[in-house]
Amino acid sequence: MRLEMGNFPVKDVIFGDKSVYQDGILTINKEEALAVVREDEHITDADIVIARPGEKKRIVPVKEAIEPRYKVDGGSNFPGVIDKVERVGEGLTYALKGCSVLAVGKHWGSFGDGLIDMSGEGANYSYFSKLINICLVADTDEEFERYEQQKKNRAIRWAAHRLAVYIGSIVRDLTPEQENQEVFELEPITRRSKAVNDLPSVVYVMQAQSQMEEIGYNDLVYGWDMNKFVPTFMHPNEILDGALISGSFMPCSSKWSTYDFQNAPMIRKLYQEHGKSINFLGVIMSNLNVQLEQKKRSAIFVAQMAKSLGADGAILTEEGYGNPDADFIECFVALEDVGVKTVGLTNECTGRDGQSQPLVTLDEKANAIVSTGNVSELIKLPPMETVIGELQALARDGLSGGWADDEKLGPSVKEDGSIILENNSMFCGDQIIGWSPKMMKEF
Repeated sequence: MRLEMGNFPVKDVIFGDKSVYQDGILTINKEEALAVVREDEHITDADIVIARPGEKKRIVPVKEAIEPRYKVDGGSNFPGVIDKVERVGEGLTYALKGCSVLAVGKHWGSFGDGLIDMSGEGANYSYFSKLINICLVADTDEEFERYEQQKKNRAIRWAAHRLAVYIGSIVRDLTPEQENQEVFELEPITRRSKAVNDLPSVVYVMQAQSQMEEIGYNDLVYGWDMNKFVPTFMHPNEILDGALISGSFMPCSSKWSTYDFQNAPMIRKLYQEHGKSINFLGVIMSNLNVQLEQKKRSAIFVAQMAKSLGADGAILTEEGYGNPDADFIECFVALEDVGVKTVGLTNECTGRDGQSQPLVTLDEKANAIVSTGNVSELIKLPPMETVIGELQALARDGLSGGWADDEKLGPSVKEDGSIILENNSMFCGDQIIGWSPKMMKEF
């Protein structure tokens, strides 16, 4: 599969009479864009607000992030979600770089929603503080889940995907500069040169969120709820090109947004090293389960595929923590048992004092793990001049790192607008998919 990416760097985003991209400036006709959002009758109120790096803005509750994209050859942008089901990962795709579309609740938050600060100390906790964020701030009539701690947020999330495609279409008739063109292509595994085959063969194992048995909360692959999924070998281009869509279940700092799938840093790095230091075989997309027997079965499938592909090594990563740690370690051990040397990438849950066991379960064979930090770390942040969304959602609505009151710490949201929260609430903050700038120190 050959995927060509045409990238258009975005220096600023403004509103205007005509949607156009020129000299790095993206101009959006707000009324046209909101018309796309309102195609779903469940959207009752919507606005679009711009948040730029360095601005004194706080965004919460954030539900999803998408990079504006457009399939120039007429294919599906998000197959099975807002487009028909068809193969992606090849052809020509245009992307607007340096910006994202954020789905933001206007009033109500959820366990899987998070917070982004665009400046100050809080900006260090999320990759999205570095981007120009096109915030879709919306509300819906989905009253059946209004007061539920866990929400599917379908109308807002799908509206954000439609908006991302609309914005991506602004550049459909342009040609990117040559230095902004990329090609992602892997030779079939059985047809690679001796020089490539002599390099260490590496497979990337991704354990995406799929634990909720009720449909609508989990990640989607080609629009298929991943609770029904079994470990499957995928071409990395499919993941980069819209085949995977983020769910709404996972505690927010641990989740993978659609933007993360579209730009998957580990996949891009493996591509860079292919033919140089490694032979990149591709991706085994696995799942996360609830019952121990299911976890063992998936681990067997993953290990068998990696061994049959001829993998010498694997990079293993999980979306989430807690119960998913059992899937992570089970898979780690299964890979090691068949001779595939494995490096794991995950966060930790060591408690507010940092003294608890980092993962729910451990094994001595899991002896090479890269940590992206403690989800329970307490963070105190000063007020921001502007809140996009609703700050009280952090305390009121059961966000995974916020609370209404604590006998020692009081409420997450203070009267002056300052906040105290766990790292859990920072939107995609642990950056397990490969963005993390964190480093480990010994004391």
